[in-house]
Amino acid sequence: MAETSAGGRTHPPITDRQAWQAKIDELRVKEKAHTRAGDALAAERRRLPMVEVDPRTPLIGPDGPVPLIDVFGGRSQLIAYFQMWHTGKPAAEQCEGCTFSTSHITELSYLASRDVSYATFCQGPYEESSRYRDFMGWTIPWYSVPPDSVDRLVANRHFGILVAYLRDDDKVYETYWTTGRGNEPMAPSYGLLDLTVHGRQESWEDSPEGWPQHWGSRGGQFRLDGRPTAQWPRINAGHADDLG
Repeated sequence: MAETSAGGRTHPPITDRQAWQAKIDELRVKEKAHTRAGDALAAERRRLPMVEVDPRTPLIGPDGPVPLIDVFGGRSQLIAYFQMWHTGKPAAEQCEGCTFSTSHITELSYLASRDVSYATFCQGPYEESSRYRDFMGWTIPWYSVPPDSVDRLVANRHFGILVAYLRDDDKVYETYWTTGRGNEPMAPSYGLLDLTVHGRQESWEDSPEGWPQHWGSRGGQFRLDGRPTAQWPRINAGHADDLG
């Protein structure tokens, strides 16, 4: 049962620390089971078969065309996020969900220590989309997927997928892919919000009556005042969002 403060805010019932800790101890058992279930899924994921991909599939990088195998940077594994793009549209109209996901990817050294490279494969033209990367202040490797390469890499799926590859000498294999909520590991903001009393504040969540739920789940949760939320710190810092 929820309670309402003098200021009108809804919050959980108040108890003493001993009773509160007892409830957390009960929940911790379920959290550990959830973690172990995730470990079991990861173990199953590691045992999936894989499918061969043309290692010479061309991408466009800062120096022009580059084959897929070179994006590994000499490492044996590669994670690529396929970012949606609306060609010719201003920054404010670019994909809010992809912006949400990509904005969280900053430090790649931990992946590199496990022999894993990371890159964004963008749906749009390199010159235009890389200006968005620069506007956002992202430092991740960025490549454009030319039309002739889409079928080879996307293969009847859609941009917005997260893909894992393995390189074995001069061959490349796709080992796993996911999309939708499967992309959530990219964005620790959601994991942190799940720890808070009001959660993600999205309408699909199972929350007590009166809890704030300001957003749906069709993109608006990643937008604020007419543009992807992560753009506002760049705008407020004076960075131009002109994509040319």
